[in-house]
Amino acid sequence: MPVIKSAKKKQRVDIKRTAHNRKQKDFLKKLIRSAKKTGSEKAVRAAVSFTDRVARKHIIHVNKAARIKSMLAKRKKPKKKLSFDKQGLKPSSSSSQKTASK
Repeated sequence: MPVIKSAKKKQRVDIKRTAHNRKQKDFLKKLIRSAKKTGSEKAVRAAVSFTDRVARKHIIHVNKAARIKSMLAKRKKPKKKLSFDKQGLKPSSSSSQKTASK
């Protein structure tokens, strides 16, 4: 138990900071779980943004933030462009372009 007045204040402040940082980490875990489960771009974007914010405030290490962002980027579902043809719905590839005939 601290005896000096400044040490007592430091202990009170540390308790408050620890509680705040714990809430931030818990919210980050919630966002990551949501992004993993849904895989939607909106959820991934929110998780990455909050990860950067928490790392900037030194609540988590920057390398951990990089690992989280890398993992989320791998799990993100790719968008497929769909187009309609006479038979029905089919995915269109943007890489196949017709060349001009000579």
